Amino acid sequence: MGNPMKRTEGQLSIGELAERTGLAVSAIRFYESKGLVAPSRNQGGQRRFERSDIRRLSFVLIAQTLGFSLAEIDAALASLPDRRTPNQRDWERLSAKFRQKIEERIDGLTSLRERLSSCIGCGCLSLARCRIYNPDDRASERGSGPRYLLGDPDASSAEA
Repeated sequence: MGNPMKRTEGQLSIGELAERTGLAVSAIRFYESKGLVAPSRNQGGQRRFERSDIRRLSFVLIAQTLGFSLAEIDAALASLPDRRTPNQRDWERLSAKFRQKIEERIDGLTSLRERLSSCIGCGCLSLARCRIYNPDDRASERGSGPRYLLGDPDASSAEA
């Protein structure tokens, strides 16, 4: 069994929080500097975190792993209450907002996975299929970039 966490008035030291979240102390200090957590200070000036900061930092870690920026994460966490520990309903509201963004990313990644080895409408015409799906680089008429990955229909979609 692991060490039970030592508590100071129900709060955690930065070391205890680091141990529980798996984050380096320096990462926790960085997230604090960005306003993602806001510890109190004891009389000796040491940071003291609420146990709910474990979940808050776990959310930050997961969201970053999924490719969300700190600005997006901060905006989501701003919906949580500052003066009290977030409850299940608070987290459900946050997750409902985030769920849409996650679904959009899943759709984009699925499209990328399915189409990356095919013509993506970028205009390179390097694959034999490009001449079928993007003859004479017609996709460029719609704008720059990989038009088919950006959501424009390709020739095969138009025929369907």
